[in-house]
Amino acid sequence: MKKYIVLLFVATGVLFACSSDDNSSADNANTEDAIVGAWDATALQIDNDTASDEAKNGRDALDFLTAKDCFIITFIFNSDASAIAENSVNYLEIGVNSEGTGLDIPCPDQKDIDNSVYTIDGNQLSIVDNQGMTITTTVSIDGDTMSVDASDLDIPNFNATGAKLIFKKR
Repeated sequence: MKKYIVLLFVATGVLFACSSDDNSSADNANTEDAIVGAWDATALQIDNDTASDEAKNGRDALDFLTAKDCFIITFIFNSDASAIAENSVNYLEIGVNSEGTGLDIPCPDQKDIDNSVYTIDGNQLSIVDNQGMTITTTVSIDGDTMSVDASDLDIPNFNATGAKLIFKKR
């Protein structure tokens, strides 16, 4: 399960290197404005019938932490096209709860912070990290909810057809 959680966060980190391709300048301007702000990963939507056990475990861990107001992946998109990724995945510890009836995942106190730049063109988000690596994915923003097509990330256990990472804007 810990391996799956790590993969979930790696997939999320990959999200920041996306670019898009939309010919509608009005829609593009709206998307550019809408993405500015802080976004917390809150859910992984998958098809229970076809998803791997690792994807299901990752979804459940993210749901568990979100219910505790613990957000282990946050993207901050600034209006100057700079972006900050905050990731606590390397600091997750899975243990048994105090009642001994199940697993517990305490909210990490530490996080890794990566600075990058981004472009968004329609529904395509491109992020270039500080090592020059670019990642592109499809995003959809509806008010304070952003969904990301996880299949674009091409990461094992997260690239299932139809999988979506969901972010909420602060």
